[in-house]
Amino acid sequence: MDVPTGRRERKKAATREKIADAARRLFLERGYDAVGIREVATEADVAVTTLFAHFPSKEALVFEHDEDFEYRLTHAVTDRAPHEPLIPALRNEIQAMVRHCAAPEAVPLWHMIDSSPALRQYDGSVRLRHAESLAAAIAADLDQPPPATACRTIARFVIDAYSLGRESPDPEATVNEIFRMIEAAWAATPVGVTERR
Repeated sequence: MDVPTGRRERKKAATREKIADAARRLFLERGYDAVGIREVATEADVAVTTLFAHFPSKEALVFEHDEDFEYRLTHAVTDRAPHEPLIPALRNEIQAMVRHCAAPEAVPLWHMIDSSPALRQYDGSVRLRHAESLAAAIAADLDQPPPATACRTIARFVIDAYSLGRESPDPEATVNEIFRMIEAAWAATPVGVTERR
């Protein structure tokens, strides 16, 4: 995402980061369900209203990079080279994201998410939103009217590839295997056939 340039924007971004760091630290130390919003606000030295100005819910504190994820996905479509095919561009981005999630420092956070029903449910709703944004970016890139069914289907497969890759003991092989299927499905659609070369 864009780096904040103005003093006010930088201060706002720093406050958001401070809140997210405090939440992550408390959640990992004591467990997500054992920590309340007020405790996070106290730890971050902000008012509860300030916390909610940056994060609309407790679950959102865990998914602080949600917008970055969505941005990276849509820009993998819109910022690719003129002759770069769509599916390989998305595969490269998903591979990079899965590598990041599989890094040792990210494992405790994902273990916490996987073990919390509330966080798993929130993660599911976030993934659906990401799929819709990605589908809109694909449709716009290919001059298709939204919501083009093929674009929405491929977008959901891409999001699922990320989730399955993240959970796999061999993330890279899993993502590659899934993307071979996605590429075959895309090539069989009228939209995929007419994709810019």
